Amino acid sequence: MDHFGTTSLTAERLNESHLADLVALHLDPEVSRYLGGVRAPEVTTTYLATNMAHWDQHGFGLWVLRTKDGAFAGRAGIRHILVDDIDEIEIAYAFKREFWGQGLASEVAIALTDIGLSHHELPSLIGLVYVDNGASRRVLEKANYTLEKSTMRHGEDVVIYRIRRREA
Repeated sequence: MDHFGTTSLTAERLNESHLADLVALHLDPEVSRYLGGVRAPEVTTTYLATNMAHWDQHGFGLWVLRTKDGAFAGRAGIRHILVDDIDEIEIAYAFKREFWGQGLASEVAIALTDIGLSHHELPSLIGLVYVDNGASRRVLEKANYTLEKSTMRHGEDVVIYRIRRREA
């Protein structure tokens, strides 16, 4: 599924042409505050290559998000992540500041959850959130994720939310 859309956004599979938009996103200290900090352009270049390889390996990954008029809004996706030595599959999203507070993260989280659980038939998905990122915690709660546990990641306190696929 290289493309999908929501009411407000279109999503396109991550590719090399998205590098400049991702570099700008990752250089914003407010956006990057809950993403492990500001990333140098070289780090974002590696990030792009790693996430494109994830698509090739797993058939899903990150998408670039655009408004209906084509403006870059952010990135979001479904990807494998190692948490407490367990291979988990997380939903992830990051938006440019100008798009915060408009309900777009909730819209995308619900779409990603449907893609992961229904389209890819994954058994469960997680959301990994810094403890003090209240906005992202509310997004996951609106998307029907349940708080599962607290843990540490890269020296930071985080919480894990989970949603499971319902058996038919």
